[in-house]
Amino acid sequence: MPDAMLVGLMSGTSMDAIDAALVRTNGKHLELLDCLEYPMPPQCRRDIADLSHSDHQEIERMGQLDRRLGRLFAQATLDLLAQAGVDRSLVRAIGSHGQTIRHRPPSAATSDDAPFTLQIGDPNTIAEITGITTVADFRRRDLAAGGEGAPLAPAFHAAVFSTPGKRRAIVNIGGIANVTLLDNDKVLGFDCGPGNTLLD
Repeated sequence: MPDAMLVGLMSGTSMDAIDAALVRTNGKHLELLDCLEYPMPPQCRRDIADLSHSDHQEIERMGQLDRRLGRLFAQATLDLLAQAGVDRSLVRAIGSHGQTIRHRPPSAATSDDAPFTLQIGDPNTIAEITGITTVADFRRRDLAAGGEGAPLAPAFHAAVFSTPGKRRAIVNIGGIANVTLLDNDKVLGFDCGPGNTLLD
């Protein structure tokens, strides 16, 4: 695979900012070129928190916030590229996790419930504003494949930190803290408690 520049976007459970990273990869090696913490506007944080509680206007508010967040993610991308001095035409794709507003994985569902997860931050809006192919809905795809939808970090940890013959544990203190255990070709990951959600 030839070298490709990619942008990764993430806003976590703590809702404090959008983290944007510009990387170069050839499929085996990953190089961080630049990163940016794009502050989440206070009203946006309040609106996201409000969506965690159901009410009769929930769908209307979610649709509007989905688009607003898409514009924020797009602006974070454009600001990152400007900071790095990289033209958007050189970026192959954007990976956007989105903002989780509901997460009901199989382990939390009753026998009558269908497990689901929902992230907002419209990837179509990101693609339209930036002109860069945008991929999203990682958690939903993991659930569709029989996973829990979270944490997603273990796949990245395995790709970057696995070394034959070495056992490693990596702790990721996000909004919800999680741990990845790497033992040769075995990968185990799980949430282990609150992180920045309480710290914030």
